[in-house]
Amino acid sequence: MTQYLGPLERVGDRWVVGDPKRAEGSCLVLAAEGIEHHVGGAAEPRAVIGWNRIGSLELRATMRPWMATRTGGAVLQLGGGYMDSGRSGCSVSGLLRPYEPWSVNYTHHERTYTTMHMALACDLFTKASEAKALHRLGDPEWLDAVVARLAPTPRWTPLPSRRVSEIIELLGT
Repeated sequence: MTQYLGPLERVGDRWVVGDPKRAEGSCLVLAAEGIEHHVGGAAEPRAVIGWNRIGSLELRATMRPWMATRTGGAVLQLGGGYMDSGRSGCSVSGLLRPYEPWSVNYTHHERTYTTMHMALACDLFTKASEAKALHRLGDPEWLDAVVARLAPTPRWTPLPSRRVSEIIELLGT
């Protein structure tokens, strides 16, 4: 079984966005009840947002950890960078009911994320939002099946977002 798709990683029996192993870091645990925001390796979450409160979610990711720094964002913008970068380069944002904007940064893993894995993970959150099925992100078995089908996608697959849509449809929302 594949253990990760960009910043989305299987840790024990749950899926996590970001690196939960960093002592000073931040990560988001996708639990059955909702999204748990963990900071600094604490066992207890700083905040829990129930799936019923979340209207939409968007995932952003950078290829390398330095790209998610203020300096990295400036360097990439000066060089004509087109991808997410800077302090919000590694973040999850969305709209909470009743119409409250929400955003939290997560800590990048030490490994480099491939552009295909980043695109697929980001699109997974977008497609789940569009299908009104964000709660499925808190179902580890469902996410195991989705990631197992998405992770082996070749680097130069045309229209990878179509692949995400087909898999979500196949597995049911």
